[in-house]
Amino acid sequence: MRVLIDECVDRRLGRELGSHFVRTVQQQRWSGMADGRLLFRAQDEFDVLVTTDRNLPRQNRVADYRIAVIVLSARSNRLGDLLELVPALLARIERAKPGEVVELRAAPAG
Repeated sequence: MRVLIDECVDRRLGRELGSHFVRTVQQQRWSGMADGRLLFRAQDEFDVLVTTDRNLPRQNRVADYRIAVIVLSARSNRLGDLLELVPALLARIERAKPGEVVELRAAPAG
């Protein structure tokens, strides 16, 4: 699968995604692009957008795009907190469907 890592996600997370083709928004030179425009541009080159921006699917009708969005919800956007979501992320990437939004939540601290 072709995976795009949003600019709000630590780019090093891409190293954990195995054999998938992974690029970052920064590598694509799409930094600062509005979410709707980003989804429009990304849908032709990527299968999945990985983000921590929970507002993205609320403010954009993802079903209108040919890309899946996976929202990571961890204690923070720091790599250490996101790493616990990698097994679930890998499983969801494999099953991602265009226009789908999936939220993956970390276990509560405690």
